[in-house]
Amino acid sequence: MDRLEIAGDARFFRNSGPHTLAAVVDAALGEAPPRRLMLAGIAPLQLAGPDQVSFLDNRKYLPALAATQAGAVIVHPNQAAAVPAGAVAIVTTEPYAAWARVAALFFPPPPVNPGIHASAVIAADAEIDPSAEVGPFAVIGAGVRIGPRCRIAASVVIGDGCILGRDCRIGAHASISHALIGDRVFIYPGARLGQEGFGFAVTAEGFLSVPQLGRVVIGDDVEIGANSCVDRGSVRDTVIGAGSRLDNLVQIGHNVQIGRACVLVAQSGISGSTILEDFVMVGGQAGLTGHLKIGRRARIGAQAGIISDVPAGADYMGTPGEPSKAFFRGVATLRRLVRRGGQKANGTDTSTG
Repeated sequence: MDRLEIAGDARFFRNSGPHTLAAVVDAALGEAPPRRLMLAGIAPLQLAGPDQVSFLDNRKYLPALAATQAGAVIVHPNQAAAVPAGAVAIVTTEPYAAWARVAALFFPPPPVNPGIHASAVIAADAEIDPSAEVGPFAVIGAGVRIGPRCRIAASVVIGDGCILGRDCRIGAHASISHALIGDRVFIYPGARLGQEGFGFAVTAEGFLSVPQLGRVVIGDDVEIGANSCVDRGSVRDTVIGAGSRLDNLVQIGHNVQIGRACVLVAQSGISGSTILEDFVMVGGQAGLTGHLKIGRRARIGAQAGIISDVPAGADYMGTPGEPSKAFFRGVATLRRLVRRGGQKANGTDTSTG
């Protein structure tokens, strides 16, 4: 097996290079001294060669920068002087964003291949733009509308009445129902959108399912990770705001309202009717109970259990969730008590109180 560490293995990714240094600098939205230099690809500092671009966005990698053989390095102005003489410094105040743009220059998304595979099952009244691609064994229901340049991968199921905007990418085996989806939405393999929410009434005879009559509404430029689930609303819509990112294995309950540019990390779960305002970040495995309001730019730490509203701009951690400063004070106090208890047990306690 080939164990060589390669960025952009040609078996899986198409490299559009080489590109001139000027083209790379333009893509980075950066500045660099003019030089005749062709760059063939990207690589980390430790592996980059003279025809490759790398970047630095963390001071702990300064030793790797000093030793790099890269032809060009994207850096913050504060680190420009540390770039070796043999490399060109591409200077920008946002190195990681520049790196993303340069990587996309060399490795753009593969083009859509317009057309419908012969094995796909398409309802007679579905409207699929001629520039869209529909893969093998996809199932497209009645009244579905699919916009220009969408890619529908193999074995995707899109239920009756769903609407997809422009330039969407739906990964293999994903299923979508009861959904209105904006432009440039990426739904990764195995994701489930629009299934019934977890709603039931408790009666003397047992549980009585409550009809889930809402929809899922997805804004532009949203990404929903592999095997994530977004339940449709019960009597109102479940909404994911423009630009938000859901990692793999995220659960969104019915009627949840997620604002713009929120981030939810893997295995986090949001219970029904909770509201996340714009720019909220939720760490991995965090859980939020229902009917809460999480304020704008709040941050929820990994594995936190949130059972009450969180103010705008606050950082919460722990279970039950509390402001991060209070959480760390509690951890420090507990550790002091544990150490003191151990000292007393060993007969070494010298405290006078």
